[in-house]
Formats: sequence, C-alpha cells, structure tokens
Amino acid sequence: MSARDKFHQAVKQGLQKEGWVITHDPLRIEFGEEDKISIDLGAEQVLGAEKAEQKIAVEIKSFLSDSAIFDFHLALGQFLNYRLVLEETEPERILYLAVPIEAYESFFYRDLPKASVKKYQIKLIIYDSLNEAIIKWIN
Repeated sequence: MSARDKFHQAVKQGLQKEGWVITHDPLRIEFGEEDKISIDLGAEQVLGAEKAEQKIAVEIKSFLSDSAIFDFHLALGQFLNYRLVLEETEPERILYLAVPIEAYESFFYRDLPKASVKKYQIKLIIYDSLNEAIIKWIN
C-alpha cells in the first residue's frame, strides 16, 4: 500500500465540509491481470433537486519537496495513468488533482504547469491544509 500524502486528512475533511461522502479511502482499482492502483479518495455527492449522483476520485499532492517541478512531473504522470484507468473501469467518475493553495499560487502560474494543465485537461482542487478547506475547483 502506498503512503498517504501529508495533507490527506485535510483534503478529506474539506470535501466532507462541502457535502461529499467519502466512499473509498483509498479507491483501489485493478487494471488488467497484474496492475493495481490506489487513488487517494473516492467520493460521491447527490446534486440538488435532480437527485443525480456525481462521483469523483481525488489524488492528493503536497508539493513539499525541494523541487516543485519534480513534484509536478510525478503528479502529472500519476494523474494521466489514473485517468486512463478510470476511463476504462469507472467512466462516470471524474479525476481531480488536489494541490495546496501555496503550491498553486507559487508554481501553477508558471508556463509549463499552465500549459500542461490546459493540454491534458487536468481538473484541480485547490485546498487549504491548515483550515481543512477546499478553496477552489478548477475544471
């Protein structure tokens, strides 16, 4: 089993504050005969009067190493592989990459992350780890 991100609990709490029900912690998926992945969280939410259910998967990253670009490369590769697996196994579930507000403000404005987010259509959840709150959803 992979290690939980340092801010795992903060993101989980933030989602619950917004009305999400955590259904998987982690969301484990088998892909083919030999590959198994674990996405940090699976969650569901009933949408208002429509009673339609929205399902998401959230991969949480802290961006705490000495190199934000290194952290981004790892997160991007993981995100793209996880999205591929979800498209094949649970196409109704939308994948988000959760990043702390500090990393978003200090790194994601740069040309490479901006171009990558746009090109690969990465959906982001920006979170505040201290207040255990979701700050922004970027689709």
